[in-house]
Amino acid sequence: MNDTTMWWVLAGGLVAFELASGTFYLLMLGLGATAGALTAMAGFGTNIQLVAAAFVGGMGALLLAQWRKRQPTTRQEDNDQHLDLGARVEVEAWDALGTAQVKHRGAAWTAVLAPGQTATPGIYRIQAMAGNRLVLEKI
Repeated sequence: MNDTTMWWVLAGGLVAFELASGTFYLLMLGLGATAGALTAMAGFGTNIQLVAAAFVGGMGALLLAQWRKRQPTTRQEDNDQHLDLGARVEVEAWDALGTAQVKHRGAAWTAVLAPGQTATPGIYRIQAMAGNRLVLEKI
């Protein structure tokens, strides 16, 4: 098998794995393998092929990582996943740590107050979820 064929097979395999995994990093490495195939087709030696593949694949992965860092993630997008937001719960008492145990959907949950709220018994609305805790605001 010549170098060009090896690079094209590698590029195809990386793209196939990317389709199965759903990440774009393997796609960037597939682009690097494509660059290796193109340099092999141009008649360059193995060292130049490896440098071209590493450079294109590495730069693609770095640029993808930088692009993903810059993408804004709004709090609303994070909260859209939680169907419990807006539901009402009853708080009977708050403890000294500022938490309460509430029943919601048949299970006991630990609840904390949203910023600016006072700890008084009553009906609260689920404003957000912080890990496995409900963040509550007074209705």
